Amino acid sequence: MLGTDFRTGSPNWLDLGSPDTDAAAAFYGRVFGWEFVSAGPEAGGYGFFQLQGRTVAALGPLTEEGAASAWMIHFQSADVQATTGAVRSGSGTVRMEPMDVMGEGWLAQFTDPQGAEFACWQPGKTPGLELASAENSLLWVELHVPDPAAAIAFYASVFGWRHAEMQAPGMLYRVLSIADGDQEEGSFGGVAPQGDGAGAGSNEVPRWVPYFNVADVDTTVTAIEGGGGRVLMPPADVPQVGRIAWAADPAGAVFALLKPDPRM
Repeated sequence: MLGTDFRTGSPNWLDLGSPDTDAAAAFYGRVFGWEFVSAGPEAGGYGFFQLQGRTVAALGPLTEEGAASAWMIHFQSADVQATTGAVRSGSGTVRMEPMDVMGEGWLAQFTDPQGAEFACWQPGKTPGLELASAENSLLWVELHVPDPAAAIAFYASVFGWRHAEMQAPGMLYRVLSIADGDQEEGSFGGVAPQGDGAGAGSNEVPRWVPYFNVADVDTTVTAIEGGGGRVLMPPADVPQVGRIAWAADPAGAVFALLKPDPRM
């Protein structure tokens, strides 16, 4: 389960690039109860989604030419320069070279060999998200790619991640965990074959998808549709996992909902 005791390879930041940040702030405020707080005039429109005063995600305008609206998962790096080298050695692409973000930390952005985009955050004054796994915050991250085994090898070379295999409905699912500590306690996400399971039928491309913990998936889906979003996969119960759904916001950014099975 995700927390805020970040270690190498932990998801430690999450932000949304949007063509209309005002509309995005209104949509996610309606769906999750988030409040948008600007990072200031020097931040170029970037700011933070907060829940009860704690940062759960961030939002900013699209900065890459031709970019589509999407959620970006950031993983902790102790040395972003070394991580950048490992991405290159593993045949990944460096979309943005490491840069110092006003003393808050170092940021770099990458694309893995199969086309899924991700980023790294080396903490400075800002360690990362202030709330995770609570209701209406990030709970899980999931990678969908054509070749899960190759993806696992790539990310293991970059972050040292471990994985465990489990049989899920219609697919072999790989559960990811960080390199340190107990493998089950250190789990934070998974890898699924592109086009199978939850993502099927959503014009899926290789990508990382954030899952947000919600109290009631069906009620949240109603709020998504009422705010102009789309349901990509209707609410469904997954044995030993919980109730899930996939959705896209009005600008097309894909995300998922999960009400965890209380028995797990």
